[in-house]
Amino acid sequence: MASTKKILVVDDALIDRQRLCAVLAKANVNATVSLAQNGREGVEKARIEHPDLIFMDILMPELDGYSACRQLTTAADTKGIPIVIVSIKHQPADKVWATLQGAVALVAKPYTDDQILEQVAHFI
Repeated sequence: MASTKKILVVDDALIDRQRLCAVLAKANVNATVSLAQNGREGVEKARIEHPDLIFMDILMPELDGYSACRQLTTAADTKGIPIVIVSIKHQPADKVWATLQGAVALVAKPYTDDQILEQVAHFI
């Protein structure tokens, strides 16, 4: 039997955290989901929990998603964790900037369940 994976959802909007969790639960994704409400908390949780995948918003207080992504992808203990940016910011320049910060993908809000589940299937 496959071991349970860990997913970290980082978003300052409660409704967006709940929506992403609902997508994962509805699809019976075999993963433990942790939540963080800003980039600073997300970085701290990632360093402690070492998730298999992170879904990260961009526009957040304390530490934005780009900065959090850069911190995680350049730190030795977290650089191998795939980070998928999930944001209303999805212009071509946003995708380029996300990639430069180390993100592996950008999913535009509003998203479909399938868009999230494709990322899960691809990265874990």
